[in-house]
Amino acid sequence: MTTTIEPPVTTAPAYIDGLSADKYHADRTSISSTGLRKLLAPGCPAQFKYDRDTPQPHKKEFDLGHAAHLLVLGEGPELAVVDYPDWRKKDAQTERDLAYAEGKTPLLKKDHDMVQAMASAIRQHPLAGPLFAPGTGIAERSIYWTDPATGIRCRVRPDYLKQLPGLTLCVDYKTITKADPDTISKAIREHGYHQQDALYADGIEAAGLAPDGCRFLFVFQSKTAPYLVTVRELDQQSRDIGRAKNERALRIYADCETTGIWPDWTGPVEDIPQISLPTWAAITETEEYLR
Repeated sequence: MTTTIEPPVTTAPAYIDGLSADKYHADRTSISSTGLRKLLAPGCPAQFKYDRDTPQPHKKEFDLGHAAHLLVLGEGPELAVVDYPDWRKKDAQTERDLAYAEGKTPLLKKDHDMVQAMASAIRQHPLAGPLFAPGTGIAERSIYWTDPATGIRCRVRPDYLKQLPGLTLCVDYKTITKADPDTISKAIREHGYHQQDALYADGIEAAGLAPDGCRFLFVFQSKTAPYLVTVRELDQQSRDIGRAKNERALRIYADCETTGIWPDWTGPVEDIPQISLPTWAAITETEEYLR
């Protein structure tokens, strides 16, 4: 195993303590779950490469999630509470920008109060509370390994890794507009979280951290009061689909790296491809207009 504060230059599995989130996300020697998901539709290799190689603007909507992660997991940038009702005043914007410059996460006081309440709801939840109990796991550590089929270097960063006798749990915490099971199921499909599940389990096992196998658990929490929590584990078919999508994305990535060609949605063609209505619309409108 490698212990360092820089991404390791090696083909061996590595479990890294002390690598910052910024360095983890900036690493260009490996690919993450997010990157693999961007290679597949509705994304494409050309867009992935542009996003990877081009500095992306800060997204303030992520600040709330980062703050919630800090209070729940105990890891992440320090919070800077800005005591204004909104960001419209110049003084509030100045404090916000100073916090960013210092590597902190700025939050309006009302938002800080909200994430405090969210963390309290997590701690009181009968399933999520014990999963995130302080001292029972390790938060935000980076894992690197080499995919044996393609030779591509992969990386994952579990929110909370719990190594128990005969059992390893990877617990992933996500905030969401509404944490009901139907909305969660749609979010898993839309954001490719079944790919994340499969890749994280594979990486944890490849690094030798789960000799008896790894179970990946989702903890979703609503961002509106009373900040309800839903804990779920994917069924095996969904995980198998996620793993198959990862395998395809890894092959695409390997081909792009080898050839230097990063195609868009169309790729090299001689004829203009056809496009059709979505399946559901074609069925509905065929019934109404063609019969």
